[in-house]
Amino acid sequence: MNTWFVRILNFLHRPLRKNAADDPYHRVLSDFISLASSMSSPEILEIGSRNVSGTTRRHLFPGCGEYVGFDIHPGDGVDVVGDAHKLSSYFSSNRFDLVLSVSVFEHLLFPWKVVMEMNRVMKPGAFVYLSTHPAWPTHELPWDFWRFQHNGFHALFNSYTGFEIVSLIEGLPCRPYSLVNDPPTIPVCFHTLNQGIAVIAKKTNDYREDLLRWDINISDVVNTIYPNNKSPS
Repeated sequence: MNTWFVRILNFLHRPLRKNAADDPYHRVLSDFISLASSMSSPEILEIGSRNVSGTTRRHLFPGCGEYVGFDIHPGDGVDVVGDAHKLSSYFSSNRFDLVLSVSVFEHLLFPWKVVMEMNRVMKPGAFVYLSTHPAWPTHELPWDFWRFQHNGFHALFNSYTGFEIVSLIEGLPCRPYSLVNDPPTIPVCFHTLNQGIAVIAKKTNDYREDLLRWDINISDVVNTIYPNNKSPS
């Protein structure tokens, strides 16, 4: 699509754009922060804490007892370097009151395995906040594997994985445009896609180890690693 045409479309859509601060997607993080504020010195784990875009979240939880930043690469905001698929090898069981992860799950080769690992290191009754994308351009290649729809989260957070969903909201709407004349694709412009999805889930029990296993190593499937973009200076 030509750049000038995109600019015209953006201009025509300007009156239809809503204030991002009012989007329900953002309210989920606010609710999670409120949960943290209601706790006494909670232990918090952030998965994907490295500062690569100038945005950090540690300051959002001033009343925490400990805030541990975890990431696949070292950098600003990272306290522990490791693979989220093996989270329980870095932290003891039932350690954290809160776990959060922002724009990370699309980059995890086995996201269901990470959910089980989070369950192991979370205390009973602990909460997890997770946000990712139902629709988003490909990024951070070659480690961009998934897009998540609203109903898909019921496959990740359920009684078998040891969770119940407290809040689940899609937001940040957009419209797609087909760049081919294939008839089934042309009407997609009349449909709304969401660019963000956020969930809060509560740990209700340990996950069902008798039913759920995933002992496959990442290196058995891919021979690449998440790109090591440098933190902003």
